[in-house]
Amino acid sequence: MSAPTSAVVRPMRWTDLPAVSALEARLFPEDAWSTGSWWAELAGRPRRDYVVLGDSAGTVLGYAGLDLAPDVADVMTVAVDPDRQGAGLGRLLLGALVDRATAQGVRSLMLEVRADNAPAIRLYERHGFVPVHTRRGYYPGGVDALVMRRDVTRQGTGVLPGEVSVDG
Repeated sequence: MSAPTSAVVRPMRWTDLPAVSALEARLFPEDAWSTGSWWAELAGRPRRDYVVLGDSAGTVLGYAGLDLAPDVADVMTVAVDPDRQGAGLGRLLLGALVDRATAQGVRSLMLEVRADNAPAIRLYERHGFVPVHTRRGYYPGGVDALVMRRDVTRQGTGVLPGEVSVDG
């Protein structure tokens, strides 16, 4: 790992969409969201709530988002640049989502994750998510989706948007 880098979790902006779309295509080549889908997601505010994690040069290192409903929010995505995975960036993004959901009064969070994505499952389990169901053949190639849930407390995670130090 190189020296720590300054990074900021902040709301996603329209100007982030080219970088987000390019990262999405790298991460999810079989089922990446199109740029048009990203435009629709951002147009869905305030129900849709997306953040990006950017470095001091403005490079998007990752992104994450929620679909907010009064009691239950769905984690729509948590994604980190493949070259930066394993540096704790997913933890920061997920923590920001939990805090944002908590601030909106959400009582629980739900998500789906590929059953073959062990690093993501470990991340979610460390954040208090527990498996509640399996959706057989949900993802391309017939991969199952593990549905996970977390009850949300008023305490949140303590990870708030702002400048943080990350390894990278």
